[in-house]
Amino acid sequence: MAVAVKDCLELQLLEVEMLLSMFPKNGEINLEEDAVPSVQRYLRNTDGGLPPQLEYSIAIDVGEPKVKVELQVLLPHMYPHVAPQLFARSDALHRQQQLQLNTGLASHISSLDSGEVCVYEAVQWVKDNTLLYLENSKISSESASKEAVVKETLHRMWIYSHHIYRQELRKKIFDCAKKLNLTGFCLTGKPGVICVEGLTENCEEFWRVIRYPNWKHISCKHVENIETEKSIDTVRLFHAFEDLQFQAHGDYGLRNDYHMDLGQFLEFLKQHQSGHIFQILFGVEGKLSDK
Repeated sequence: MAVAVKDCLELQLLEVEMLLSMFPKNGEINLEEDAVPSVQRYLRNTDGGLPPQLEYSIAIDVGEPKVKVELQVLLPHMYPHVAPQLFARSDALHRQQQLQLNTGLASHISSLDSGEVCVYEAVQWVKDNTLLYLENSKISSESASKEAVVKETLHRMWIYSHHIYRQELRKKIFDCAKKLNLTGFCLTGKPGVICVEGLTENCEEFWRVIRYPNWKHISCKHVENIETEKSIDTVRLFHAFEDLQFQAHGDYGLRNDYHMDLGQFLEFLKQHQSGHIFQILFGVEGKLSDK
């Protein structure tokens, strides 16, 4: 039997209402102010386009002394008949333990019956199982401290899009980069270019989130991995996540379908030791005009 999007969104709202009653303290649930109203407006008039997917995070206290775990939630429009996207993260966990925690969480959620809301079930699983990974993390830390050298790897992704215009999409890009402690930039306009650098799993999570559900005309053109015996912050090319908007040449119509000044972009890349990326992104060698 076909399931309507409207029925799924109504269940999502009921679940959010239940979660807010169970986590009433300020900061326990981080939900954008317009997230629920936008779904409610759609349910009152389903003739318009679908609302943005519900996205929020839940702060979970685990163990004694308490350790903070953040459960990030993204609900497809057809949830609960489609699995939610869940990601648990904690500063107390090393990368490998965090990966194992999320693998276990995904396995548990996939074992549940389709069609039933399951975010609270995910919260309970995180509460009941995170301590095991925390204990493994302590053991791993003790072992690592005995090693002479521990190397870290900076992951850098160069992403190309036909264009980046929509304010909602740009907000998602910047919010996600900030949440995952990524530096780099977003070049708005036509073409659109995104660079993110940080921990490997954070870059991969960023790539997963911004592509979902189906961003057409976007591809990861190049990936760089830089090993260091120091902090990865020492090998970053960017110190923040920047908003790049170079002045366009001419007027390209009512849609503001404007082309970026690629000469300025090339100069920006060279200032950040990345001039070689221009050819990778656009297939041509970049040349600065004589001044």
